Amino acid sequence: MGKRIVFTGGSGKAGRFVIPNLVARGYEILNLDLVPLDFPGVETMIVDLSDSGEAFNALSSHFGFPEYFSGKGRAPIDAVVHFAAIPRIFARPDNAMFRTNVLSTYNVIEAATKLGIRKIVTASSETVYGICFAEGDRDFASFPVDEESDADPTDSYGLSKIVGEKIARSFASRSGADIYALRIGAVTAPEDYKRFAANLADPLSRKRDAWSYIDVTDLAEIVHRCIETDGLGFQVFNATNDRIIANEPTEEFLAKHQPQTPLTRPLPGHEAPLSNRKARELLGFREAGDWRRFVPTS
Repeated sequence: MGKRIVFTGGSGKAGRFVIPNLVARGYEILNLDLVPLDFPGVETMIVDLSDSGEAFNALSSHFGFPEYFSGKGRAPIDAVVHFAAIPRIFARPDNAMFRTNVLSTYNVIEAATKLGIRKIVTASSETVYGICFAEGDRDFASFPVDEESDADPTDSYGLSKIVGEKIARSFASRSGADIYALRIGAVTAPEDYKRFAANLADPLSRKRDAWSYIDVTDLAEIVHRCIETDGLGFQVFNATNDRIIANEPTEEFLAKHQPQTPLTRPLPGHEAPLSNRKARELLGFREAGDWRRFVPTS
């Protein structure tokens, strides 16, 4: 059996694709969520991660009956992948969403580091850049949007995610653990590609995502690369695919539709404005393919 991973929020949109991909790579996984995941060989423990006692207990539990009945004790955990969250604004009142997301992130990272787990991958969000869930229309300050761009969210969800990054950085500093925060773009499952034709016809419809996305298979690959890449300490990575959602080359497209937004470096070819360059360079991430596999182009 490969590495043992505790995955929180594995029953959600991203998790239900990422977990099977990781299992196929040989990982043994325990899912912590409020609802079960129907996937063979993966136990789901129903946990309220905003309760510190439940979080600590769950991270120190067996992975299921086979391990428990073996009499060999609980094997060590190699990594925690923390995706559990209320995933957007308006799903719950702002204060409830903020409280749940921040407390669950704090509790999971605190428990993991105090239990001696040396690798944590936590889900941040593209919303930290302040555009995706902004009220009204706002422009990005510049392109490309990379991990050095100003993170200034104006909504409660993006704010919960930037606070989660600060929590991760604090515990990485005090514990020496590797904690990588993924600023995840628009999560795109196979059925979501049916909307891309309409997006191409209405260019400003993807402005809030900086005309970028992350395929669920490629998100699983980034998580895998995070688990297997050691020694980086605290890091933030944009989790996005390589290519802009547009038919035109990137610079031509932006000059036409966002001429007021400056470029801080060239964007050759069809490079996505929400840049994944850091993930490619530090993690060795390589996408499986781009959206044109599923969408007819002109």
